[in-house]
Amino acid sequence: MGAAAEMLGVSPAFLRALGAAQLIEPKRSGGGHRRYSRRQLRLAARARELVDQGTPVEAACRIIALEDQLAEALRVNDARDRSAGQ
Repeated sequence: MGAAAEMLGVSPAFLRALGAAQLIEPKRSGGGHRRYSRRQLRLAARARELVDQGTPVEAACRIIALEDQLAEALRVNDARDRSAGQ
């Protein structure tokens, strides 16, 4: 967690807050250390951007979840449109 927090320029408490808000759920190593995926680090970086702009952490997490849902819907629609065009 310390390395991830340092890489993102945030505190470990910020990463724990993102976990409590269920934005990211890191895997645990055998020793109990949190292991973040690249995707989770991208989400945490986006959360930091929003928080730096004055958005509360909980609201930032909701915004990111909605952005993620929108991106997935656009991917599904794009795939459907491509298969319909064949």
